[in-house]
Amino acid sequence: MVGLGALGTVAATQLVRAGVGYMRLIDRDIVEASNLQRQVLFDESDAALHLPKALAAAEKLRAASSGVAVEERIADLTPRNAEALLGDVDLIVDGTDNFQTRHLVNDVAVKHRIPWVYGGAVSSYGTTALLRPGKTPCLVCLFGALTPAAPETCDTVGVIAPVVGVIASLQVAEALKYLAGREDALRDGITYVDVWANQWRTVRFPPRSAQCPCCGLGRFDALAARSDALTISFCGRNTVQVRPDGEREVSFADLASRLARVGSVRLGRETLRIEVDKAQITLFRDGRALVHGVDDPAAARSLYARYIGM
Repeated sequence: MVGLGALGTVAATQLVRAGVGYMRLIDRDIVEASNLQRQVLFDESDAALHLPKALAAAEKLRAASSGVAVEERIADLTPRNAEALLGDVDLIVDGTDNFQTRHLVNDVAVKHRIPWVYGGAVSSYGTTALLRPGKTPCLVCLFGALTPAAPETCDTVGVIAPVVGVIASLQVAEALKYLAGREDALRDGITYVDVWANQWRTVRFPPRSAQCPCCGLGRFDALAARSDALTISFCGRNTVQVRPDGEREVSFADLASRLARVGSVRLGRETLRIEVDKAQITLFRDGRALVHGVDDPAAARSLYARYIGM
């Protein structure tokens, strides 16, 4: 499960309760109060502690079904780690909110011939499809190699919980069919649902393209972009993620001692929370940070460089 936001928490709950034998949970974020409207695995205590979503979700899922092996990975999916995180499973479920990450998932899926269930929801509508390498078009066939422009985002129009539940449930239905070996029952297309406008339709897959850069020509451009340095604004959150280039391990003890002189520091489970310069910084052990209270990537990187160090 890549992403434990709205779609990911609903889908993960259904899959674990259905009795899948093993699930790996991958997410880069922490739980915040604004998530609770639609992210069903979390509660107010998780938000108060700013728990990493992967950790909080894993604890809830183990309590729901102890017979399922649940493994959490508090990580941002990148070209450097995508194959290690995704390349050894039977099926990948998309709980992300951006096409940059989905292109990474698609590259790994095609390269390793692993099916994956695409899903996306915004406002009151969403889409989903099960993509099977060698049998259906891949994401690049369907949408092109570039990230498609989104006319609406959760920043501008939000998202309501009912459409999340519908799209995630459709994702799980396809996942269960595939895992049960019932390929005859799989949907052969992309399903679109708008719960407000009462619309539901499925568009059949077009033929696979022999000229598709990914599944036709075997070029994995998302995986080839090896740089990890990235600054991302989180949708609707007034939060920016800063990820330094390369691998690093942060010493929370040393950093907490140094930063206690200039601000408030709180050591949590797998995170270090820093309040300084009217901003809050949540730091992970791999060096990633969420800078809260800013929406300018340049300002976020400046705060990171000043207090954490690039």
